[in-house]
Amino acid sequence: MEIAAEILRWHNHRVLSALNNSIAALALSLLTAFAFGQSECKSTATGDLHIEHFEGTIFPGPHTLRVWLPPGYSDSANAQRRYPVLYLLDGQNMFDVCPSMNHQEWQIDEALTRLIGEGKVEPIIVVGLDAPDDGPLRAAELVPIPDPIAPFVFEPHGGSLPAFFINEVLPRIGTAYRVKTGRAFTGIGGASYGAIAALNALITEPRVFGIGLIESPSLHVGNGQFVRMTEHMGVSPIRVSVGVGGNEAGRYRELMQKAGLDPESFNRAFARNAKQLAENLKESGGTDIAVRFVEVPEAMHTEAAWQARFPADIEFLFPATK
Repeated sequence: MEIAAEILRWHNHRVLSALNNSIAALALSLLTAFAFGQSECKSTATGDLHIEHFEGTIFPGPHTLRVWLPPGYSDSANAQRRYPVLYLLDGQNMFDVCPSMNHQEWQIDEALTRLIGEGKVEPIIVVGLDAPDDGPLRAAELVPIPDPIAPFVFEPHGGSLPAFFINEVLPRIGTAYRVKTGRAFTGIGGASYGAIAALNALITEPRVFGIGLIESPSLHVGNGQFVRMTEHMGVSPIRVSVGVGGNEAGRYRELMQKAGLDPESFNRAFARNAKQLAENLKESGGTDIAVRFVEVPEAMHTEAAWQARFPADIEFLFPATK
């Protein structure tokens, strides 16, 4: 059924790109539900999860934030305590299978509850920004420059996403929740196009975002432009975790072959670019930046792969203070 859902989404991307955000999201949700043969879904979200809705200005229209608060946040003993924040793109995939377009999630809430409880990770707030759809609208919002191999047509507006966060998302979260401010306590991350959006924020707004979670970055965007952009950086992030699989094309093999692309060559280039990105980041900051790179040979471009790598990522990015 996953393959059926994938084909349905790819087939309908061009049609749905002409619809507004709300209608597109609803239509794609119905398509996915049909593909999985499911009419109801049981939520898998755990912990103190808040859903916030607001109307955007830089990106006009409705937006959804999923705000996960760490264990103990509401305890009277912590009433004055402030917390680091990790902002994640594709928030619909982070905590719950029901809103996820792939009917899979990263299990951020379960992983953090366990790791914070074990004293391995500092208690943090996680804020996920939902994507408007799983196709051209999402791509337009996340990607700042054209993708030469995108399977659908979109006009990239992702160059405005850092400003959207700084002017609309961060102030909203800072007013409603007890957050620490400063680049040392502000992270941003995502996977695929979400990783490109996060990387763009780290590069263009390094005084705001100092911590990055970069999973399976689609570095073919701009024909490798983001690899080149990280060769010489005046201000580097503080900590970045870069993860990639050796079989990123595995899920899309048949579709790529039909488009005239060689999946094996794509896999090698995808992993090579991610490794080069990590090396560029290490070199750009000297001893002032900590970079973690991991390549999992059989891992594909899926939520399951990102879920598996997340615990080690977050231990590196937000280690518990001794």
